[in-house]
Amino acid sequence: MSRPTILFLVTEDWYFWSHRIDLARAAREAGFEVVLAARFTAHQQRIEASGIRCIPLPFVRSLRNPFKEFMLMIQVANVVKSVSPTLVHTVALKSILLSIGAIIRCPKVQFCHAITGLGYLFISRRHSMQLLRRLTVPLFKWLFARHNCHMIVQNSDDLALLESNGIGDRRRAVIIRGAGVDVRMFEARPLPVANPPLVILPARMLRDKGVDEFVGAARLLRARGVVARFALVGGLDSGNPAALTEAELNAMCSDGAVEWWGHRDDMPTVFEMATLVCLPSYREGLPKALLEAAACARPLIATDVPGCREICRPGETGILVPPRDAVALAEAIASLLIDRARCEAFGSAARTLVEQAFSAEIINAATVSFYRQVIAAAQTSARAEA
Repeated sequence: MSRPTILFLVTEDWYFWSHRIDLARAAREAGFEVVLAARFTAHQQRIEASGIRCIPLPFVRSLRNPFKEFMLMIQVANVVKSVSPTLVHTVALKSILLSIGAIIRCPKVQFCHAITGLGYLFISRRHSMQLLRRLTVPLFKWLFARHNCHMIVQNSDDLALLESNGIGDRRRAVIIRGAGVDVRMFEARPLPVANPPLVILPARMLRDKGVDEFVGAARLLRARGVVARFALVGGLDSGNPAALTEAELNAMCSDGAVEWWGHRDDMPTVFEMATLVCLPSYREGLPKALLEAAACARPLIATDVPGCREICRPGETGILVPPRDAVALAEAIASLLIDRARCEAFGSAARTLVEQAFSAEIINAATVSFYRQVIAAAQTSARAEA
């Protein structure tokens, strides 16, 4: 009997490498063939070295050219038809939307749609995004009503929001909290004895990650005489509508209140240097950066929004502040910078929480189990119809 095949549909190879490669390896170890369709820029050889077949697709992450999107939807359907997988795992809204043609053409293939946070489309205040949201919701209602479509969400808030909009069927939905973190790579380390202490925001340089608020908090604290270094740690993401430009980031750092380190491949070392880790995001699925920081036993400061509060638990692993509030963020940072014992307690609890609920081993096992449930249910249904 041939091995079941999983086809991952992901827009960017770097995202697959950073967030899904461990899952793909776990699926192979569990007996699945694994194929990836994505836009490849830097990681194809490393992914193929893991035993994963790669199929290039010319993804773009914006939604600005309907004709190109339609042609790409046809390409996606052709890939699914040719691979003939047992299951397609789409990741994020763009991949889900582009799989619609394949869902129609391949009704016997099961689709697991991973909603990794409701993202810019659902949190943007721009009129164009609000209009697109009104068009997307009915489409998602139709999509997730289909018998071969299943939903993976990362937190209960997102599931509740989708259900309140009539999207999804609880019988074909599961909450799997994030992509997991390798607790051997991201080890617990003692807090540094650094003067000045280092406070970091690890994320892609997007406005909706709270970059403006982080810079504002750093300036407020410097004006109050608080001595600390503040660093933005993450690369540009020009394909995202919320992206900051290099010129904007350089201007933010021009007064010396904040440093911008760019993308780093040595994040365990970066977390080891940090005293505090902040993510003042506007909304998340379940942010891998906070999971990695928690695994390194770092105290957390995040916004009280879906996703962030899954791992930043007030009074346990860190402090939650209101979104878009630089003053509250500054107060939280200041309160922890003067309380090392509290920082150590938060960091220790954060590490324990990751080990108990968010390790890659736990998350990957839950995901592979969901694959098996979906496939078994489809086989049972097919036998009943025969």
